[in-house]
Amino acid sequence: MAIAATTTLLPYGREQPAFAAALPSCIVRPEQTEGPYFVDAKLNRSDIRSEPSDGSVKPGVPLRLTFKVSHINANSCAHLTGAIVDIWQCDALGVYSGVRDANIGFDTRQKHFLRGYQTTDANGSAEFLTIYPGWYEGRAVHIHFKIRTDLSSRRAYEFTSQLYFDESITDQILKQAPYNTRGRRRTANDADFAFRRGGKQLIPAFTKEAQGYSARFDIGLQMT
Repeated sequence: MAIAATTTLLPYGREQPAFAAALPSCIVRPEQTEGPYFVDAKLNRSDIRSEPSDGSVKPGVPLRLTFKVSHINANSCAHLTGAIVDIWQCDALGVYSGVRDANIGFDTRQKHFLRGYQTTDANGSAEFLTIYPGWYEGRAVHIHFKIRTDLSSRRAYEFTSQLYFDESITDQILKQAPYNTRGRRRTANDADFAFRRGGKQLIPAFTKEAQGYSARFDIGLQMT
């Protein structure tokens, strides 16, 4: 059942607060490019750090990432249950799995590390355990995500965007091993072409943990 809202939605997540803490957070976010590295690997797993072929785990600062997805319709808002949330990202050295990129110099077409999907639960939540991503030439530090519903029907819905990170946290992490073997990054958030298209609305809320960080990202989808 949809939850009646008194929120007036504004572009890119600016809204008048109206919901109690237990209710969905109907925050509209900007969609962004899928990029060249999406692979529909169909890996249903919450811990995406390992390489399925050999069980090896990518090193890096642990990151617990929670998506809270809601469905916005007219003047109502409700948790979106049963949506597929995919994430994919590079490792600490800027390398993606599942692709070949001659410009960057890697061929990982037989690998699937740092990829996976989860299905949102009754509270609209999808949780992942990953690592803080590294950097590669021309881009700020980021994670790609895609949210899909009704994959087998004509009513299928798809939303694709990217997550970005607070510069002060990134600076601290890139000083640590194995990130620091990559050298000094060349593209900060404000210099990234995609970040300049709404990236400030795509930074999760971060919390420091004993081991790494946790991050929560609320997103409301206008599906109709």
